[in-house]
Amino acid sequence: MTVGSAIVVTYNSAGQIRACLEALRNAAGWQRIVVDNASQDDTIERAHKADPAARVLTNAKNTGFAAAANQGARSASGRILLFLNPDAIAQPGALDALAKALEQEGVGAVGGALSQGCGEVDRGFCVRRFPTMLSMAAEILLANCLWPSNPLNRDYRCLDLDYAKAQQVEQPAGACLAVRREAWTSIGGFDERFFPIWFEDVDFCRRLRAHNWKIFYSPAATFLHSGGHSVSRLSMGEQQVFWYRNLLRYWQKHESRTAVASLRAIITIGMGLRSFATLVGSGLENTPPAEALRAYARVVAECALKGPGRWRPDGQ
Repeated sequence: MTVGSAIVVTYNSAGQIRACLEALRNAAGWQRIVVDNASQDDTIERAHKADPAARVLTNAKNTGFAAAANQGARSASGRILLFLNPDAIAQPGALDALAKALEQEGVGAVGGALSQGCGEVDRGFCVRRFPTMLSMAAEILLANCLWPSNPLNRDYRCLDLDYAKAQQVEQPAGACLAVRREAWTSIGGFDERFFPIWFEDVDFCRRLRAHNWKIFYSPAATFLHSGGHSVSRLSMGEQQVFWYRNLLRYWQKHESRTAVASLRAIITIGMGLRSFATLVGSGLENTPPAEALRAYARVVAECALKGPGRWRPDGQ
């Protein structure tokens, strides 16, 4: 009997997929599905070798995480859909803990406890609240850089949450999100306009809540998560444009026109502040100043002024 289906979206994930699949194989009753977004390395071959029983779906181009996750969900047979990043490794009993949490009445999704191997949950990433105008202003206008422990940042990133306690939350990280199939179906899956990553999980959880599904965090569902794999092959300019463009798309879906206009203004000011910091030698990115300045200019031109389109990197 298939309890659930673990769906792993890959993109040049040759260095991660083996450990991910080998850990999933240890969970009885779980189907494994890999959806590969046109990897240019040997991810597909390594996936087949690590888990011959896994279903591997291949795309001719990078369709983005949301589209690939939906593709995997449509081909899945489990009553639970676990969306898992290839750099997340399930620890013993993790999938059983997710399944048990989803047995609770009205629970539509559950996130696990993500750790980078030090034994501590990755605070600030594992669980967050839905973004607000104030929390995004603090992020974009550099308040969080100057004062990381400010109340807005602590609240948004759930830095004071008791991570040893199972509890209802707003938005677990999309790197590890188990979803009841009925819940996924009720909202139509992920919004594929969020390309290639960022904010598709936030939007997904917000729509679940709007449809009266509860979302929980389970400390018993532990995963090792190295993090950063999804963005490692993107240039700084691509990272900045994707993040801000998808933030604006999220804002357009869930906030008023006035709020969208205000966010555009905040982004423009924020890019000016970052450009100034770069010019005076206090750059915030581990990137050559000229590249950073070009990235900030692109955000203003392609996001704050133009709005969220479906921009793709060259060749995609």
